[in-house]
Amino acid sequence: MIGLSAAIGSTALILIVVVILVDVVGRAFGNPLYGGQDITTMAAVILVFAPMALCDRMGGHISVDLFERYFPDGMNRAIDISVAAIGAVIFATLAWATWASAKLSVMLNLSTNLLYLPKAYFQWATIAFMLLAALGLALRAVELATTGRDVRTEIKR
Repeated sequence: MIGLSAAIGSTALILIVVVILVDVVGRAFGNPLYGGQDITTMAAVILVFAPMALCDRMGGHISVDLFERYFPDGMNRAIDISVAAIGAVIFATLAWATWASAKLSVMLNLSTNLLYLPKAYFQWATIAFMLLAALGLALRAVELATTGRDVRTEIKR
């Protein structure tokens, strides 16, 4: 599932590049791409959240390890477990808040400005990606707590 979400994010990135290219070339000829901003905005939402679970799995999130070498291994492990658990809670909370927003979008029939793409579909996709990231973080916290194995360090090798 993480690979699929990353592939969806990559597709969104390619779509954004193509839309911007077509829009810029069209503007040069006085005919910009109609709805280019709508497509770019909605694809950017997917681009940000789709690869989030892969970013965590690969250890791509920002980490500050100024004091790590001074702490004992047990404390570093406890910090890693806490950070993963807190990250899971944060992503689950974001998904819950986005769910409330999606309900409003459905109720008010909200859509993009030019192409009238329903915003709720993009919000639901974002919720799925956030929940996948939350699940990945929670599983990493459980794995760290039970086995001490950190998949992020194994992938970096």
